[in-house]
Amino acid sequence: MKLQSRTILIIAWISIHLFCASLAVAQQPPFNYVWAKAFHIPPETTTEESGYFSLCEGHNGKIYIGTAAYGRNAYLVEFNPTTEKLHIVFDTHKLVGLPLTPTGYAAQSKIHTRNFVGPSGKIYVGSKQGYPTTAESEALKRGEKIPVYRGGYVMVYDPATGKAENLGMPMPLDEQRIAAGKTEGEGVIDVTADESRGLLYVITCEGQHWMLYDRKTKKYRELGPILRDQPNTLVDAQGRGTAITKDYKIARYDPATDKVTVAPLVVEGKPLENYVGARRQHPDWRITPDGKTAYLQFLDDLRMFRVDLTGATGEPVVATSLGDRLQGENPDSRGSVTVGPDGRVYSAIRIDNKTGFGKDFLHHLVRYTPATGAMEDLGVFAIENPDFFNFAAGSSKNADGTARPIHGYHTLPDGTLTPLHVIMAMITTRDGTIYATTIYPFTLLKIKTVKASVSLGH
Repeated sequence: MKLQSRTILIIAWISIHLFCASLAVAQQPPFNYVWAKAFHIPPETTTEESGYFSLCEGHNGKIYIGTAAYGRNAYLVEFNPTTEKLHIVFDTHKLVGLPLTPTGYAAQSKIHTRNFVGPSGKIYVGSKQGYPTTAESEALKRGEKIPVYRGGYVMVYDPATGKAENLGMPMPLDEQRIAAGKTEGEGVIDVTADESRGLLYVITCEGQHWMLYDRKTKKYRELGPILRDQPNTLVDAQGRGTAITKDYKIARYDPATDKVTVAPLVVEGKPLENYVGARRQHPDWRITPDGKTAYLQFLDDLRMFRVDLTGATGEPVVATSLGDRLQGENPDSRGSVTVGPDGRVYSAIRIDNKTGFGKDFLHHLVRYTPATGAMEDLGVFAIENPDFFNFAAGSSKNADGTARPIHGYHTLPDGTLTPLHVIMAMITTRDGTIYATTIYPFTLLKIKTVKASVSLGH
């Protein structure tokens, strides 16, 4: 009897350990993690715990992030990597002379531009409209009027002096535009400076007008072509302002001739629009330091493209497909392509989580190496300090009583906290550190386990 009981105990013990072992195996993720330290961006600079493409490194090694406070204001925030502290460096409404109290839809609610850093170290950004508040939306339903958005501003901040400058409104709602049937001004979605020539390329929204600002005359003029979605201008090695038109062609402005040309953008002999499909959204590209090559991706497409910018003005521009960045379904990739100091190209991309390890989505960091043509999945973004934000406390509220979203992360079966919705922007710094932003709560992520350096690569 004792022997039988002992046998039962041994079998039970083995069964428990086998179960525990199988459970441990089941909890192992089928992918690598890319560990990041998370920093909550000051909540007083947002209303929805969100922001957009606005992220850069200053020449001083500090990181600058634009924020969105709907119905109220927008701010440029500085992150000091040494002290790990964040603080506001300028307040858009204060800078441009608008009310500091909430003005609803009339407010400069977003800094959405990809922060452009000129050779001088100055940082160029722009402001744009947000969305009607809940009260304004209800007023619109009742047929009532709400505050009018007059247009966005171009602004420049100099970290060396701590001063910001207002460069005015590229396309305000003036009498001429009112006469043309326009009911609001254009916001600013992109600013790119050619400091050597005293020029700024500005793209408006929601109309995507391509504008040129002359620092000498302090005047804006429209260049002509209408651009695609939320585009950005590149200045190539020949000094030409270069942008993607609404029908996927290449628009170029040559300061030497003061002329704009439009040429086809082709892949394997086909117009890019036909190659990728006309419904692809938000082309986003970055230029290499020599100004000869750009790397292009779309919000909702897995592929990455290399674009040759060295061709003659007016001739077709050739792009090459580098293949899929990742295998997966329903990709989402925003403001996240960046050329590292190691010459490699980094991108963040979200896909549906079909691994069986958790659910929802996974955000991967991908690296392309031009020298070998290798595309590598470096792993899934993971938070090393999940206590950076008190999720257990629930959502706080804004002054108007609206709740602040905090549902932008989820936990995988092994307890790892990972972003849920979108990576909004990503950059590589001069020392190879990778930074990204994500939302709900609005967070700066400093990647710890991967560096954009040949010697320190993953």
